[in-house]
Amino acid sequence: MKVKEVIQILDDFAPLSYSEGFDNTGLLVGDTNASVSGILVTLDTLEEVVDEAIANNCNLIVSFHPIIFSGLKKITGKTYVERVVQKAIKNDINIFAIHTALDNAWNGVNAMICEKLKLTNRKVLIPKENAIKKLVTFVPVKDASTVRESLFQAGGGEIGNYSNCSFNIKGEGSFNGNEESNPTIGNKGETHFEEEIQIGITFHKHKEGKIMKALLDSHPYEEVAYEITTLENRNQHLGMGMIGELSNEVSEDNFLKFIKETMQTGCVRHSKLQNKKIKKVAVLGGSGSFAIKAAKAAGADAYVTADLKYHDFFTAENNILLCDIGHYESEQYTKDLLVSFLTKKISNFAIVLSQINTNPISYF
Repeated sequence: MKVKEVIQILDDFAPLSYSEGFDNTGLLVGDTNASVSGILVTLDTLEEVVDEAIANNCNLIVSFHPIIFSGLKKITGKTYVERVVQKAIKNDINIFAIHTALDNAWNGVNAMICEKLKLTNRKVLIPKENAIKKLVTFVPVKDASTVRESLFQAGGGEIGNYSNCSFNIKGEGSFNGNEESNPTIGNKGETHFEEEIQIGITFHKHKEGKIMKALLDSHPYEEVAYEITTLENRNQHLGMGMIGELSNEVSEDNFLKFIKETMQTGCVRHSKLQNKKIKKVAVLGGSGSFAIKAAKAAGADAYVTADLKYHDFFTAENNILLCDIGHYESEQYTKDLLVSFLTKKISNFAIVLSQINTNPISYF
């Protein structure tokens, strides 16, 4: 198996096209055509992690965080980032980072936190915008079933529970308002118009390439008339953070003890206690101050995240319990998620879970 094939498997799980604009995901070091001997999964790629990959005969590191985040102007070994890149290149180690693509995935980072906290009735906290597209095209009635099925196989109609596509029959003698077109193949130059059906189907943005290939391959016309638009609808199964419910409401003290033990953190920094019960909980792995407003608007009793600053805690305004469990702690189970997924998809070589704790923060 090649590196690019593993990347495609991961992209099907958490498409890189949904990475945030500030991020640096994908293959950061290496060659997409290199053959894979083994995969090491880690939260961070440090020098000791590269050594661990070498010791386990793994020439591909799948990392949650990107070791190269901003541009590198020199690689002289003066910083830990430069030393990692140097060591990886010297030992033919490929490094792939998934980061915010997995943050935005329905079964990604935040789903894992919900799983650990046993939250039910889960919803995306901040649904992704501009992630749903719609295709409209016209097809001869006799070919409509073939084209529709091809579009479905390419991933059309997978938004929520939507499993069908809309259609309208246009009158005979027209083709999308263009009577100069030559819509059929093999008619020796004759212009032939026939009754057509209009097909409209929604799809996830990252599948546009497959949708277009399916349309062009299955459509009988030499020149296919179609229109693709981006919908304003937010994708309810894609985006940052999640919100769910505990099976039973608990006191604030018991909730804090629960997340401290469950997320194995040295401490929980939290806003002022209000002597309220906790039932509805919002979560967001990593730095989540930007989603406090969304958590409050969603009616969360508590918000579990990381990297909150001093003034962030004031924004609780006696309406919500803000809980900072630590950046590493909020994302630590991500590598277990990736190992579980890859093990199910790939069976011909080792998928190794890194045993190195890469948390740079210690608690006294």
